[in-house]
Amino acid sequence: MTAAEVIDRYFLEHRAKVLDVAAFLDRVDRAAGDGSDYRMDALRRCVAVLAETEPGRAERVLSILSDQSSEPVDAAGEKGASGASREGNGD
Repeated sequence: MTAAEVIDRYFLEHRAKVLDVAAFLDRVDRAAGDGSDYRMDALRRCVAVLAETEPGRAERVLSILSDQSSEPVDAAGEKGASGASREGNGD
């Protein structure tokens, strides 16, 4: 497909996803508390990557959201996946 064909086919779907992220950020802003959280830090870094023009954005976003540790842990500290690593920026 050409770039124009990709845009024609997928723009509205991804427009909705961007609006969903914007609405989520607005909800966090309106909520009580300061919103400081490692997941929000990761999400903000991901949004910055989306504004870049170099190829490979999906890989860079995945890296930010992935646990980069290589050592096994004795027990998980949470009931489920958090969606972002507490340990740094994923770079």
